[in-house]
Amino acid sequence: MTVTLDDKLVVAISSRALFDFEEENRLFEHSDAATYLQLQRERLELPARRGIAFSLVQKLLAFNTPEQQRVEVVILSRNDPVSGLRVFHSAESAGIALQRGVFTQGRAPFGYLRPLGAHLFLSANAEDVTEALRLGYPAAHVFTESAQASQAHPHEVRIAFDGDAVLFSDEAERVFQAQGLEAFQRHETDKRGQPLPDGPFKPLLSALHQLQQIHVPGMRIRTALVTARSAPAHKRAIQTLMSWNIAVDEAMFLGGLGKGPFLREFEPDFFFDDQTGHVRNAARHVPSGHVRSAAPETVATSRKQPPLG
Repeated sequence: MTVTLDDKLVVAISSRALFDFEEENRLFEHSDAATYLQLQRERLELPARRGIAFSLVQKLLAFNTPEQQRVEVVILSRNDPVSGLRVFHSAESAGIALQRGVFTQGRAPFGYLRPLGAHLFLSANAEDVTEALRLGYPAAHVFTESAQASQAHPHEVRIAFDGDAVLFSDEAERVFQAQGLEAFQRHETDKRGQPLPDGPFKPLLSALHQLQQIHVPGMRIRTALVTARSAPAHKRAIQTLMSWNIAVDEAMFLGGLGKGPFLREFEPDFFFDDQTGHVRNAARHVPSGHVRSAAPETVATSRKQPPLG
């Protein structure tokens, strides 16, 4: 019988998003691949420290039981296979049940999202995230300088989403960027009866909503919409969620206030936003990721040697 991941929430994650390989990556960027590989060989039995997305992965995997595997986490990395041994050893040492991994030794790995059917791709490599989003997969560039997740809610997966260009399309945001707040408010008032088009992270929210419906003793999911929208533009966001038959547990309509302090109170295991300013502000308080677009403001300059994922 063929094994399939079709009935699972699938998270693809790079080694640097799950574990702290920043020291090794700096060596890779400033020396050569052979020196990096030698260091990884020397450290094969040394477990890496927890990375920014570790808490999210650990809690999602807690939804698995001996009777049913509901979540699959797959390492998808530019690392070489030898370095992959250290990744799996680090996971085993941390009590993370990883079974699958793809290691491409420098080649872009995002194409493997298709056979995985991934609901989420988290990577410390910004260019890979951009390409994954272009392919239609929810993806975020993990800010490895983010604060670690709070340990205050061990039995609750907490995830916070921006609205426009994340859960919803960037239709309204384009109006705001091009014409300003007054035009944005007018646009939203005129379209108040029309749901917003789907954004790149709607599939992830849908998958989380399905997981929320399953009773797993000792675990639950709590979601939050954290948006710069304010009244009256809040109506269309809520009506869109209602049209999807999906509810979020909390909604914050901040009208341009900094999101960081509010996220600090919510204490998410991860926060997704498309604006680098919001992500940097949030990263001082919580694990954060940038939902990149192809806009000039977010495309990184080219590098001689791409960073590891």
